[in-house]
Amino acid sequence: MIPDPLPFEQDIHDLEEKLARLEESADEPGAPEAIRQIRRQLNALKRERYMNLKPWETVLVARHKDRPQMMDYVEMMCDEFVELHGDRAIGDDRAIRTGFARLGGEKILLVGHQKGKTLADRQKCYYGCAHPEGYRKALAKMTLAAKYRLPVICLIDTPGAFPGIGAEERGQSQLIATSILEMSRLPTAIVCVVIGEGGSGGALGIGIGDRVGMLEHAYYSVISPEGCAGILWRTATDETKPLAAQALRCTSKDLLQFGVVDHILKEPLGGAHRAPREMANTLKASLSRHLRELHNLPADSLLEARYEKYRKMGLWA
Repeated sequence: MIPDPLPFEQDIHDLEEKLARLEESADEPGAPEAIRQIRRQLNALKRERYMNLKPWETVLVARHKDRPQMMDYVEMMCDEFVELHGDRAIGDDRAIRTGFARLGGEKILLVGHQKGKTLADRQKCYYGCAHPEGYRKALAKMTLAAKYRLPVICLIDTPGAFPGIGAEERGQSQLIATSILEMSRLPTAIVCVVIGEGGSGGALGIGIGDRVGMLEHAYYSVISPEGCAGILWRTATDETKPLAAQALRCTSKDLLQFGVVDHILKEPLGGAHRAPREMANTLKASLSRHLRELHNLPADSLLEARYEKYRKMGLWA
């Protein structure tokens, strides 16, 4: 299935449609050579375009409606997954999913944001914007995992925590702060990966780990480009949003340079939404490698290294 085009890839979409039509008539004379030629042209165009994405274009790719979400990766990567529900106080927030899983034979706790696919599902998941119940649930399950020395994997994909009055009344900011504190001293290995959007405190609430990675075309920022544009220019328009994205330095290359993330996971040509299975294989291999590196570290060494990792951020000579 050909994905819907983003504003900067209409020519790529046109070539993909042309290729699909040619493949339907592959038995006709000259069709195989034409198909090979279009494929070469399409791959060259994707490579050129995606190697030179502007920050705002990266944000659009990270938000693509067909981009794999947490539960897609669960289905493609995990041999088993048993979901754990509820925060033991208010209810079960569907924007954050938690559960025990097996990843390549390793028992883990998986935590992540889920935006939803259909309109009804997105409304249930609040488009990936978690309430306090979600962070309370995630923290309770991570504490349980630490009790049994199970590593924690966090898949981050949110525009930010839910900004409603009810969420604030129930302690949204306090719970995010508590989650950051408790994750910083959780005595088990934690690997975090930004798979799409990494928005503000909503992302940080499950984003403190021994290894923090990003998919190549994800973004991670203190505020969304729209929110930044609204503050700096009083309005978020097609002109100010790209300027805000540029100013935020929110792409994977920028954040690796700043030391905010430890590694970048290369995406398939044209973005993860074009080859979800390939992206899942890359993500699984990366997670397994980092879990092996952290597996035999004693808890005190793990916590000391995690402390030093975050203390070094923001230091400049």
